[in-house]
Amino acid sequence: MTLKGKTVLITGGGTGLGADMAQGFARAGADVWIAGRSSETLAVVARNHDRIRTVEVDVTDETSVGAMFDFTGPADIVVANAGASQSAAFSATTTETWAAMIDVNLTGTFLTFRAAMRRMKGFDWGRLIAVASTAGIKGYPYVSAYCASKHGVVGLVRALALEEAKGGITVNALAPGFLDTDMTARSIANIVDKTGMSGADARSNLERMSPQNRLIEPSEVTAAALWLCGAGSHGITGQVISVSGGEA
Repeated sequence: MTLKGKTVLITGGGTGLGADMAQGFARAGADVWIAGRSSETLAVVARNHDRIRTVEVDVTDETSVGAMFDFTGPADIVVANAGASQSAAFSATTTETWAAMIDVNLTGTFLTFRAAMRRMKGFDWGRLIAVASTAGIKGYPYVSAYCASKHGVVGLVRALALEEAKGGITVNALAPGFLDTDMTARSIANIVDKTGMSGADARSNLERMSPQNRLIEPSEVTAAALWLCGAGSHGITGQVISVSGGEA
């Protein structure tokens, strides 16, 4: 496939899945903007391909998100990938943790998509893709705030897709299982710290969440995102596509 002539903006593009998506879209011929809070981290990714450029943003801040699009200009494809995860038993979940999960994962997606849509007015083709999670489809213990935020993302996607159904812009969510990224590595470290379990056993427990008994590779999610932007994808909107080895 080729996306030559298309502009892509990916939030949370400096690490993990966002960085992999940046490479995938650039290889497909698109001009890619990656956005995040650390210019140094973004620069490392941008050095890998001359089609990748960087812009700083705080997705929880309305002014910052607006300034990002003022700097990059409108994008044909917007991937709301920026996110964060914190774990705690429900009774120990603080108001601060709850607010942080909602702000980054849900409000960040809302602000990104709203700013994108305002600049896509009149477009006869466009793609909005939210990176949700299997936690947006089902529940997991000890991550109630995270699950709530990702369920919110799924609801947002379904509602916006219906608003835009008569035009050329589709809106979908990708729901990865546990990814083989630094975020999962931090989750494993947290499990080790709280339980005394070995790192190998903690990783094995996460792998067993998938019927395929493995962590999902970021490249698999990137492939799904590219498919949503390819020929024949216009009829796919308002969908939550699980990339989880059959988990959900």
